Amino acid sequence: MKTEDFNKVLDEQIKRSTDVLVQKAVEYATDDRLHNFKVAAELQGCSTRFALAGMMAKHTVSVYDMCASNKDYSVEMWNEKITDHINYLLLLRAVVDEDLTKMKCCSGVGEEKRDYMKELTK
Repeated sequence: MKTEDFNKVLDEQIKRSTDVLVQKAVEYATDDRLHNFKVAAELQGCSTRFALAGMMAKHTVSVYDMCASNKDYSVEMWNEKITDHINYLLLLRAVVDEDLTKMKCCSGVGEEKRDYMKELTK
């Protein structure tokens, strides 16, 4: 694939991902874009990271199944599945960023840092 064609694919994908994330924010999020993952983590007794990874696993399996299949899927189906997977990775990036920020804020040796580190490793 030529660079020009690849850049077109990239630009279109970034737009699709952005559009879906904006739409889903209206549907699901509160002021905290990661709210649903945090609540899921509480319900499951795990870290936000792990709760998100569990939800993302469904999308990973779906992409793997499509890749392993001999079926001819429509471009719309590929776009949907790939976009979902990319978006979960972007949301994971946000969770990781928030975790790193909290770790910096709690950089002392005190109980607050130990509690936060324990939360990350649930």
